[in-house]
Amino acid sequence: MPSFDDALSDPTSANPADALPLLPARNTSRDVLEALSLMIETQGLTVGDRLPTEVDIAKRLGVGRAKVREALTAWQNMGIVTRNKKAGTVLAAEVSSNAIQLPVTVKLEAESLLRTHAVRRPLEIETVRLAAQNCDADHRRIIAARAAELIAVYEAGEDWRAADYRFHAALQDACGNPLFGQLIRQIQQGFNEVYEVPFGQAHLGQASIPIHLPMADAVIAGDADTAAALMEQILSMVEDEIRQVMQAMGARDV
Repeated sequence: MPSFDDALSDPTSANPADALPLLPARNTSRDVLEALSLMIETQGLTVGDRLPTEVDIAKRLGVGRAKVREALTAWQNMGIVTRNKKAGTVLAAEVSSNAIQLPVTVKLEAESLLRTHAVRRPLEIETVRLAAQNCDADHRRIIAARAAELIAVYEAGEDWRAADYRFHAALQDACGNPLFGQLIRQIQQGFNEVYEVPFGQAHLGQASIPIHLPMADAVIAGDADTAAALMEQILSMVEDEIRQVMQAMGARDV
Protein backbone atom coordinates (compact mmCIF):
# COMPACT_ATOMS: atom_id res chain seq x y z
CA MET A 1 0.00 0.00 0.00
CA PRO A 2 1.18 3.57 -0.59
CA SER A 3 2.34 5.66 2.30
CA PHE A 4 2.20 9.34 2.96
CA ASP A 5 6.02 9.32 3.00
CA ASP A 6 6.03 7.92 -0.55
CA ALA A 7 3.95 10.86 -1.74
CA LEU A 8 6.31 13.29 -0.09
CA SER A 9 9.53 11.72 -1.34
CA ASP A 10 8.66 10.42 -4.80
CA PRO A 11 9.43 13.13 -7.36
CA THR A 12 7.19 11.41 -9.92
CA SER A 13 4.09 11.57 -7.69
CA ALA A 14 1.43 14.26 -7.96
CA ASN A 15 2.94 17.47 -6.71
CA PRO A 16 3.00 16.98 -2.91
CA ALA A 17 3.77 20.64 -2.36
CA ASP A 18 0.40 21.46 -3.87
CA ALA A 19 -1.25 18.79 -1.71
CA LEU A 20 0.19 20.32 1.45
CA PRO A 21 0.36 24.09 0.94
CA LEU A 22 1.87 26.34 3.57
CA LEU A 23 -0.75 27.40 6.08
CA PRO A 24 -1.46 31.01 7.05
CA ALA A 25 0.29 32.39 10.11
CA ARG A 26 -2.83 32.18 12.31
CA ASN A 27 -3.42 28.47 11.82
CA THR A 28 -5.42 26.09 14.00
CA SER A 29 -5.51 22.34 14.53
CA ARG A 30 -8.47 22.31 12.17
CA ASP A 31 -6.37 23.99 9.44
CA VAL A 32 -3.71 21.30 9.85
CA LEU A 33 -6.25 18.47 9.67
CA GLU A 34 -8.08 19.97 6.70
CA ALA A 35 -4.78 20.15 4.79
CA LEU A 36 -4.00 16.54 5.72
CA SER A 37 -7.53 15.37 4.82
CA LEU A 38 -7.32 16.83 1.33
CA MET A 39 -3.83 15.41 0.82
CA ILE A 40 -4.90 11.94 1.97
CA GLU A 41 -7.79 11.92 -0.47
CA THR A 42 -5.67 13.28 -3.31
CA GLN A 43 -2.98 10.63 -2.76
CA GLY A 44 -5.56 7.84 -2.41
CA LEU A 45 -4.39 6.71 1.03
CA THR A 46 -6.65 4.22 2.82
CA VAL A 47 -7.06 2.49 6.17
CA GLY A 48 -3.74 0.96 7.22
CA ASP A 49 -1.56 3.44 5.33
CA ARG A 50 1.07 5.33 7.27
CA LEU A 51 1.33 9.09 7.58
CA PRO A 52 4.69 10.86 7.81
CA THR A 53 6.33 11.96 11.01
CA GLU A 54 5.24 15.06 12.89
CA VAL A 55 8.47 16.74 11.78
CA ASP A 56 7.79 16.06 8.10
CA ILE A 57 4.22 17.31 8.30
CA ALA A 58 5.25 20.42 10.21
CA LYS A 59 7.96 21.21 7.67
CA ARG A 60 5.65 20.71 4.69
CA LEU A 61 2.88 22.88 6.19
CA GLY A 62 5.18 25.51 7.65
CA VAL A 63 3.78 25.12 11.18
CA GLY A 64 5.23 24.17 14.55
CA ARG A 65 5.58 20.51 15.48
CA ALA A 66 3.47 21.10 18.61
CA LYS A 67 0.54 22.18 16.42
CA VAL A 68 0.84 19.02 14.33
CA ARG A 69 1.03 16.85 17.46
CA GLU A 70 -2.07 18.54 18.86
CA ALA A 71 -3.99 17.97 15.64
CA LEU A 72 -2.98 14.31 15.29
CA THR A 73 -3.78 13.66 18.95
CA ALA A 74 -7.28 14.99 18.30
CA TRP A 75 -7.61 12.59 15.36
CA GLN A 76 -6.37 9.77 17.58
CA ASN A 77 -9.00 10.59 20.21
CA MET A 78 -11.66 10.45 17.48
CA GLY A 79 -10.44 7.08 16.19
CA ILE A 80 -9.29 8.39 12.81
CA VAL A 81 -5.64 7.40 13.33
CA THR A 82 -3.67 5.13 15.64
CA ARG A 83 -0.28 6.23 16.92
CA ASN A 84 2.68 4.44 18.47
CA LYS A 85 6.45 4.81 18.29
CA LYS A 86 7.10 1.64 16.30
CA ALA A 87 4.34 1.89 13.66
CA GLY A 88 4.06 5.67 13.56
CA THR A 89 0.75 7.33 12.69
CA VAL A 90 -1.57 5.02 10.73
CA LEU A 91 -4.99 5.72 9.24
CA ALA A 92 -7.69 3.82 11.13
CA ALA A 93 -10.73 5.31 9.36
CA GLU A 94 -11.48 6.20 5.77
CA VAL A 95 -10.78 9.81 4.82
CA SER A 96 -12.70 10.13 1.57
CA SER A 97 -15.68 11.98 0.16
CA ASN A 98 -16.63 9.14 -2.21
CA ALA A 99 -19.44 7.71 -0.10
CA ILE A 100 -21.48 10.91 0.11
CA GLN A 101 -21.66 14.12 -1.87
CA LEU A 102 -19.80 16.27 0.64
CA PRO A 103 -16.39 17.93 0.64
CA VAL A 104 -13.94 15.55 2.32
CA THR A 105 -13.31 17.88 5.26
CA VAL A 106 -17.03 18.28 5.97
CA LYS A 107 -17.66 14.55 5.61
CA LEU A 108 -14.78 13.79 7.98
CA GLU A 109 -16.18 16.25 10.51
CA ALA A 110 -19.60 14.62 10.31
CA GLU A 111 -18.23 11.09 10.59
CA SER A 112 -16.05 12.11 13.53
CA LEU A 113 -19.05 13.62 15.29
CA LEU A 114 -21.16 10.51 14.69
CA ARG A 115 -18.32 8.26 15.89
CA THR A 116 -17.92 10.33 19.03
CA HIS A 117 -21.67 10.32 19.55
CA ALA A 118 -21.84 6.52 19.21
CA VAL A 119 -19.21 6.02 21.90
CA ARG A 120 -20.82 8.53 24.23
CA ARG A 121 -24.30 7.05 23.83
CA PRO A 122 -24.05 4.06 26.22
CA LEU A 123 -22.03 6.12 28.70
CA GLU A 124 -24.60 8.92 28.81
CA ILE A 125 -27.53 6.49 29.16
CA GLU A 126 -25.87 4.55 31.97
CA THR A 127 -24.90 7.81 33.68
CA VAL A 128 -28.51 8.94 34.07
CA ARG A 129 -29.60 5.44 35.09
CA LEU A 130 -27.01 5.38 37.87
CA ALA A 131 -27.78 8.97 38.85
CA ALA A 132 -31.44 8.04 39.36
CA GLN A 133 -30.40 5.10 41.51
CA ASN A 134 -27.65 6.76 43.54
CA CYS A 135 -28.29 10.49 43.87
CA ASP A 136 -28.80 11.90 47.36
CA ALA A 137 -30.70 14.99 48.49
CA ASP A 138 -27.86 17.36 47.60
CA HIS A 139 -27.49 15.89 44.13
CA ARG A 140 -31.24 16.08 43.55
CA ARG A 141 -31.23 19.76 44.53
CA ILE A 142 -28.33 20.55 42.18
CA ILE A 143 -29.85 18.59 39.28
CA ALA A 144 -33.16 20.43 39.70
CA ALA A 145 -31.37 23.78 39.76
CA ARG A 146 -29.25 22.99 36.70
CA ALA A 147 -32.28 21.75 34.77
CA ALA A 148 -34.22 24.92 35.64
CA GLU A 149 -31.26 27.06 34.56
CA LEU A 150 -30.95 25.20 31.25
CA ILE A 151 -34.64 25.57 30.40
CA ALA A 152 -34.67 29.24 31.43
CA VAL A 153 -31.69 30.05 29.21
CA TYR A 154 -33.18 28.06 26.33
CA GLU A 155 -36.59 29.73 26.61
CA ALA A 156 -34.93 33.16 26.74
CA GLY A 157 -33.36 32.43 23.36
CA GLU A 158 -29.85 32.69 24.75
CA ASP A 159 -26.80 30.45 24.25
CA TRP A 160 -27.63 27.37 26.32
CA ARG A 161 -24.44 25.36 25.74
CA ALA A 162 -22.72 26.27 29.02
CA ALA A 163 -25.91 25.57 30.99
CA ASP A 164 -26.27 22.22 29.21
CA TYR A 165 -22.69 21.32 30.14
CA ARG A 166 -23.36 22.15 33.81
CA PHE A 167 -26.56 20.10 33.79
CA HIS A 168 -24.85 17.01 32.42
CA ALA A 169 -21.92 17.51 34.79
CA ALA A 170 -24.41 17.45 37.68
CA LEU A 171 -25.78 14.11 36.42
CA GLN A 172 -22.25 12.72 36.13
CA ASP A 173 -21.43 13.83 39.67
CA ALA A 174 -24.59 12.16 40.94
CA CYS A 175 -24.04 8.80 39.25
CA GLY A 176 -21.56 7.66 41.90
CA ASN A 177 -18.76 6.70 39.50
CA PRO A 178 -16.39 9.52 38.47
CA LEU A 179 -15.08 7.49 35.54
CA PHE A 180 -18.27 8.14 33.57
CA GLY A 181 -17.74 11.89 33.62
CA GLN A 182 -14.03 11.54 32.90
CA LEU A 183 -14.61 9.30 29.89
CA ILE A 184 -17.38 11.45 28.45
CA ARG A 185 -15.28 14.61 28.77
CA GLN A 186 -12.25 12.90 27.25
CA ILE A 187 -14.24 11.67 24.26
CA GLN A 188 -15.85 15.04 23.67
CA GLN A 189 -12.59 16.92 24.12
CA GLY A 190 -10.99 15.13 21.20
CA PHE A 191 -13.72 16.39 18.90
CA ASN A 192 -13.98 19.87 20.37
CA GLU A 193 -10.24 20.50 20.03
CA VAL A 194 -10.78 20.60 16.28
CA TYR A 195 -14.48 21.19 15.65
CA GLU A 196 -15.56 23.66 18.29
CA VAL A 197 -18.77 24.49 16.41
CA PRO A 198 -19.88 21.44 14.34
CA PHE A 199 -20.88 22.44 10.80
CA GLY A 200 -20.76 26.06 11.95
CA GLN A 201 -23.98 25.43 13.93
CA ALA A 202 -23.45 26.34 17.56
CA HIS A 203 -26.77 24.95 18.76
CA LEU A 204 -26.82 21.54 17.17
CA GLY A 205 -29.33 19.42 19.09
CA GLN A 206 -31.40 22.35 20.29
CA ALA A 207 -34.70 20.54 19.66
CA SER A 208 -33.81 18.06 22.41
CA ILE A 209 -33.39 20.67 25.15
CA PRO A 210 -37.03 20.66 26.41
CA ILE A 211 -36.76 16.91 27.07
CA HIS A 212 -34.00 17.55 29.59
CA LEU A 213 -36.53 18.75 32.18
CA PRO A 214 -38.63 15.56 32.36
CA MET A 215 -35.39 13.58 32.32
CA ALA A 216 -34.19 15.54 35.34
CA ASP A 217 -37.54 14.94 37.03
CA ALA A 218 -37.18 11.20 36.42
CA VAL A 219 -33.68 11.17 37.90
CA ILE A 220 -34.84 13.12 40.95
CA ALA A 221 -37.78 10.71 41.38
CA GLY A 222 -35.45 7.71 41.21
CA ASP A 223 -37.12 6.40 38.04
CA ALA A 224 -34.04 4.96 36.35
CA ASP A 225 -35.83 3.36 33.39
CA THR A 226 -37.67 6.54 32.41
CA ALA A 227 -34.54 8.65 32.83
CA ALA A 228 -32.52 6.29 30.62
CA ALA A 229 -35.27 6.17 27.98
CA LEU A 230 -35.43 9.97 27.85
CA MET A 231 -31.67 10.24 27.53
CA GLU A 232 -31.79 7.75 24.66
CA GLN A 233 -34.49 9.88 23.02
CA ILE A 234 -32.31 12.99 23.39
CA LEU A 235 -29.30 11.26 21.86
CA SER A 236 -31.37 9.91 18.97
CA MET A 237 -32.69 13.39 18.22
CA VAL A 238 -29.15 14.78 18.13
CA GLU A 239 -27.97 12.00 15.83
CA ASP A 240 -30.94 12.54 13.50
CA GLU A 241 -30.13 16.24 13.32
CA ILE A 242 -26.49 15.52 12.46
CA ARG A 243 -27.59 13.28 9.60
CA GLN A 244 -30.12 15.86 8.38
CA VAL A 245 -27.42 18.52 8.30
CA MET A 246 -25.15 16.15 6.36
CA GLN A 247 -27.90 15.50 3.81
CA ALA A 248 -28.69 19.20 3.47
CA MET A 249 -25.05 20.08 2.96
CA GLY A 250 -24.60 17.27 0.49
CA ALA A 251 -27.59 18.45 -1.56
CA ARG A 252 -26.23 21.99 -1.49
CA ASP A 253 -22.80 20.91 -2.71
CA VAL A 254 -23.96 18.60 -5.52
